[in-house]
Amino acid sequence: MHEVDDFDALTPYERYKLMASLVVPRPIAWVTTLGPTGIPNAAPFSMFAMVGEDPPLLMVSIDRLPDGARKDTAVNIDATGEFVVHLVDRPLVESMDATGVRHPPEVDELAERGIATVPAASVRPPVIAEAPVALECELWSRMDIPSREIYFGRVRRLRTRPGLIDRERMRVRLADYSPVARFGASFYTTTRERFTLTGEDATDIDTL
Repeated sequence: MHEVDDFDALTPYERYKLMASLVVPRPIAWVTTLGPTGIPNAAPFSMFAMVGEDPPLLMVSIDRLPDGARKDTAVNIDATGEFVVHLVDRPLVESMDATGVRHPPEVDELAERGIATVPAASVRPPVIAEAPVALECELWSRMDIPSREIYFGRVRRLRTRPGLIDRERMRVRLADYSPVARFGASFYTTTRERFTLTGEDATDIDTL
C-alpha cells in the first residue's frame, strides 16, 4: 500500500520539499535578462519545462522571496518582455550555481564571475557563450500564484554549440549532449546513463 499525504494539511514549504525532490530530474533554465539600466542579470531556475512547439513555448517558474521582494529576473522580464534560457552542462555548473546568490540589481553577475557572453540575434539580453544551448525568448504570457511568478516565453532563436545538431535530419546528436538537471535538495544529476526500449515499445533516442 502507498503512504498518503494530505497536501491541504501540509505547509507550502513542506509541499515544496516533497514535490521538488520527487518530480525529478528537472532541467535547469539559466536565464539572462537586462535590468532597467541595461545591466545584465543571470539566475538559474529548475521549475522549467517545454510547453509546446506551435507556437514554440517554454515555461520558467520564479519563486517569490521570503521578504516579499521580487527576483530581478521577474522584474526584468516584466520590464523588457525578453529573456534567454540556457541549458547547462557539467563545465558550467559552478558558474551557474554562483549566479543563484542574491545580489543587488546593479551588480552584473556575469562580469563578476568572468562569464563570457555574446550578443543575442533577436533579443537584447546577452547569450552565455559557453552554454551548449541558448533559447532567445519573447514574453508570451505570464500568470501569478501566491508563491510564484510564471512566465511563458516564445522561442525566437535557437543557438547551439557547433556540431550539436544534425541539420539534414534536424536531430540532436545526443551522444554529444549531457545537460545537468536538478535532483532535489542540493543534488544535481547528469544524463549520462541512457537506454532504449525494444519491441513494440521501442523509442528512437534521437527524438527524445
